[in-house]
Amino acid sequence: MIKGFDNDKYINLQSEAIKKRISKFGNKLYMEFGGKLFNDLHATRVLPGFEHDAKLKMLLKLKNDLEMIVVINALDIKNKKIRADINLTYEEEVFRLIDKFKKYQLEINSVIITQYENNQATKSFINKLAKKQIKVIKQYKIKNYPHDVDLIVSENGFGKNEYAKTTKNLIVITAPGPGSGKLSAILSQLYHDHQRKIKSSYTKFETFPIW
Repeated sequence: MIKGFDNDKYINLQSEAIKKRISKFGNKLYMEFGGKLFNDLHATRVLPGFEHDAKLKMLLKLKNDLEMIVVINALDIKNKKIRADINLTYEEEVFRLIDKFKKYQLEINSVIITQYENNQATKSFINKLAKKQIKVIKQYKIKNYPHDVDLIVSENGFGKNEYAKTTKNLIVITAPGPGSGKLSAILSQLYHDHQRKIKSSYTKFETFPIW
């Protein structure tokens, strides 16, 4: 059977498209990663010829220019939210992702905790990350988010969040599952970059995007 998809071509074209997107907007790009980064078996079923690790291979082509940030919502830590497809809590999935990144030598910048709450579950999670020497960035709840734009883009909105200092051109933002707050985490980073006169931009990577 002739496969209708060229996996190598996909990896090369996507890598080049990302490089062009980086250079177009100030040489710092936050890329929200949609879908599964590892073992995307759904994509392999949908498109014969697509390999389950294609997105990983694409990132490995860019690894000298990228750093990874994992985002998790504090409520999901507290409530022990579960990824039903793999039967792991969101917290456990964060550590699984970290171990995978280390295995493939993908630089880990930090873990961002959105809607941060100072409770025992979150403290325990932070202590576990500290043992792995992973930096933690705290982002706080903002009243009337996302409607009160004036408050959100002020010192009392994104301005009160901690800032993840980045050095690479491509910052890949991933999460243990939906609802973790990837977009709000990125918008906070863009705000703080702007305050520091750093030009940066945002894009969302989908498995089969149209650029």
